[in-house]
Amino acid sequence: MKNIYIGIVVASDRASQGEYEDLSGHAIIDTLKEYLQSEFTPIYRVIPDEQKEIEATLQQLADINKCCLIVTTGGTGPALRDVTPEATENVCERMLPGFGELMRQVSLQYVPTAILSRQTAGIRGQALIVNLPGKPKSIRECLDAVFPAIPYCIDLIEGPYLECNEAVIKAFRPKK
Repeated sequence: MKNIYIGIVVASDRASQGEYEDLSGHAIIDTLKEYLQSEFTPIYRVIPDEQKEIEATLQQLADINKCCLIVTTGGTGPALRDVTPEATENVCERMLPGFGELMRQVSLQYVPTAILSRQTAGIRGQALIVNLPGKPKSIRECLDAVFPAIPYCIDLIEGPYLECNEAVIKAFRPKK
């Protein structure tokens, strides 16, 4: 069985400088631990909102650390320093815009400002990269919506088999 590595990237100037404790990255890890029965090793990074640094981190996690899934948080809004979607698009070979579309649709049920979100997803090699919003509550809402498609996507890009805790979330895989 392959080792399973999942990258968690927090793009935040203030968290990277120690001005406040990151809650978003930990919320992602906690949620994934609930979702997955498969053992995995999280590789956690807190970095500033610098496009080149985000790109380099995503490349390292995909190419060197061999993460099958990389989940980012932060930097998806319209502010000038919000550059996570651009960094994601620059490092991915193929984009999967349906992830962002669904996350915005779900978030609009809670806040009208969800239309300002620029979340997206894409594939780099054998890694799926998914951009999430920055607030822990929004992270859970978005992951609940898109995660059922993630294990099958990773199957399709020849990554490791992710087994879900069916009592918490059901992955969709076509019947053989």
